[in-house]
Amino acid sequence: MPALPSLISMMSQLIASPSISCSQAHWDQSNKGVIQLLESWLSSQGFQCEIMPLPHQPDKFNLIATLGSGDGGLVLAGHTDTVPYDEGRWQSDPFSLEERDQKLYGLGSCDMKGFFAIVLDTVQAMQLSNLKQPLIILATADEESSMSGARALVERGSLKARYALIGEPTSLTPIYAHKGIMMERIQITGQAGHSSNPSLGNNALDAMHEVMSELMIFRQQLKKDYRDASFVIDYPTMNFGCLHGGDNPNRICGRCELEFDLRALPGMSNQALMAEIAQLLPRIEEKTGTKIQLNSLFPDVPSFYTPIESDIIKACEALTKRQASTVAFATEGSFLNQMGMETLILGPGSIDQAHQPNEFMALDQIQPMQQVIRGLIERFCLQPNKQENEEQRA
Repeated sequence: MPALPSLISMMSQLIASPSISCSQAHWDQSNKGVIQLLESWLSSQGFQCEIMPLPHQPDKFNLIATLGSGDGGLVLAGHTDTVPYDEGRWQSDPFSLEERDQKLYGLGSCDMKGFFAIVLDTVQAMQLSNLKQPLIILATADEESSMSGARALVERGSLKARYALIGEPTSLTPIYAHKGIMMERIQITGQAGHSSNPSLGNNALDAMHEVMSELMIFRQQLKKDYRDASFVIDYPTMNFGCLHGGDNPNRICGRCELEFDLRALPGMSNQALMAEIAQLLPRIEEKTGTKIQLNSLFPDVPSFYTPIESDIIKACEALTKRQASTVAFATEGSFLNQMGMETLILGPGSIDQAHQPNEFMALDQIQPMQQVIRGLIERFCLQPNKQENEEQRA
């Protein structure tokens, strides 16, 4: 079996292949180059690779690479895209891996192309010719924007394993839960007119004031009714992110829009929250004589939760010697759970470096992550699963 490039070389090549995903078309790029690199390396190590184009996005791809077979097994998952970068604020080329001060700098170094290099370097050094259960490497598209890669996998329903680890940067702390996220827009259409005579128009900003007041009451009610002490921010949050309306002080505002996010705790339904918000609007619409529309900016991401007693969480707590915790940011974890896998989030690097100029992965994160990967493969792929053991004892 041919040897792979060094870990640093693989990481360099992945970072050198731009794969930005973004809601703004001028930033958005294909991830094909990254997928082709991963496919070539994994195929050389005996993995059966499937490149999966996303529906309605011919330049975006998932990769499913499988070694071994069985009804259990382990998925090591990550996304191949990055966020945009701040031009002029990097100390080095974002697409050229550079080592400084025991850190590896580059766009995607910790979020999360570096994870794939670590996985490949670990796997090639292991003896995997006698797998009892499959090892699957999953690389997805568009996690940083729409999560359409993970959504496509759920819709197709063909990815099957018992356990999954997503290597998002968690500073090697096992994560068993995170909040969901919704991003919404409320648009109000009134009637423009000369500001000297209010009767000539219908001010959309006045109506928006009423909408925001109702949403703030709703936000306080959520905080009162829902708490989860396992989170640092232990209640659902709603953030008014941007407000646009009108065009001049001497014109009645004819149109106004508000964009906000809502992050729900595990166990809460995004759809139920949307329905509650929608019920607030018709009364204001009737009272103000405006037209009010509520729309999603992106499909929602459900909250993520895997029971703390799960085998993979217990295994990762033992391997890292760290207690499983929660995070505020969203991942593809809920989608993998929907496919029947007990999933946790654990990876090298810190989320504090992600989405920032001069993103880096500290070198001292690599070896501990490799130990976790080896331990999980040995536990869930090289040993018979529990059901087989019980059948043998019977």
